[in-house]
Amino acid sequence: MVRLVSAFALSLAQLADPAILKVLAKSLALTLALFGLFGWGLSVLLGEAFARSGIADGGPAGALVASLATVIAAWLLLRIVALFVLQFFADEVVLAVERRHYPQALAAARRVPLREELASGLRALARTIGVNLAAMPLAVLLLATGIGVPLLFGVINAWLLGRELQDMAWLRHRHHRHAAAPLGRATRMALGGMVTALLLVPFVNLVAPVLGAAAATHLVHRDRHGKD
Repeated sequence: MVRLVSAFALSLAQLADPAILKVLAKSLALTLALFGLFGWGLSVLLGEAFARSGIADGGPAGALVASLATVIAAWLLLRIVALFVLQFFADEVVLAVERRHYPQALAAARRVPLREELASGLRALARTIGVNLAAMPLAVLLLATGIGVPLLFGVINAWLLGRELQDMAWLRHRHHRHAAAPLGRATRMALGGMVTALLLVPFVNLVAPVLGAAAATHLVHRDRHGKD
């Protein structure tokens, strides 16, 4: 836990780094653009559907429903979309952290091809959706407990997040596809749990994925080299 808190403290202190700010701006802009595109497309589809169903002016009605649906989608899917987008810029976050704190590791790092980044992002996206869907039956059974459903998805998403963030930092130093990742299960769960909690806080959730990627970089390097 001390290593985790230290990793997040170092990551928070580096938020003003121009390289980190650049990633924040790009990832936030792309995330918002994706939700905006979703809202626009849904507005067009609903407007046509309302018009065909006999509503005289389907455009405004479709826009209103689409806006509400987009807000709800952003609330529910922000974590998934933000992390998928971050996959394309994670290399820049890791590089910024390594330049400041682990310059000796730069020589051994590799440039991750865009195809590999995209494949990794799609696998993470599919894993996230698949695991959450698989947990739905259990979530239904836990509805009566009140607190069971949030706990279930909190644990699931902590596990998923920990793995995704570790992979973002590890890809640059993984020279073999089957090489063992450096972080243990407990560390990954703690990392994912911390970021999951941050994603629940308004405005903080906008920087949480980048903070998580930076913290994962610290943890990966400290575990690889046995640092406290």
